[in-house]
Amino acid sequence: MAERLDRLGMSRLIADKIEHDPVLLEIGLENIVRWIANSIDQQHKLMEWRDRILAARKSPEGLLEILALLREDSERAEYEREFAPFAGVLTAMERRPFYLKCSYTH
Repeated sequence: MAERLDRLGMSRLIADKIEHDPVLLEIGLENIVRWIANSIDQQHKLMEWRDRILAARKSPEGLLEILALLREDSERAEYEREFAPFAGVLTAMERRPFYLKCSYTH
């Protein structure tokens, strides 16, 4: 349970950063291109994220959809976030408290 909450906390921090600076969506697109080129499994899920990101670049509603998905506490959102391409949006210092908190719960 604590690990799930830590992942949600990191996801919400990613949403906060993207909301503040939507240019960070480009990191997600770059990751998707690289991961697909490396034949990562679940490419259809990555393509769904690509479509979301492209929609977010075109409209405020698209951006709000991504932010809501990153912040939502539901099983569906958690499943979708498993394929979220936002590795690299958070710095090591921003991730550190989540990893420390998780390590103390095991």
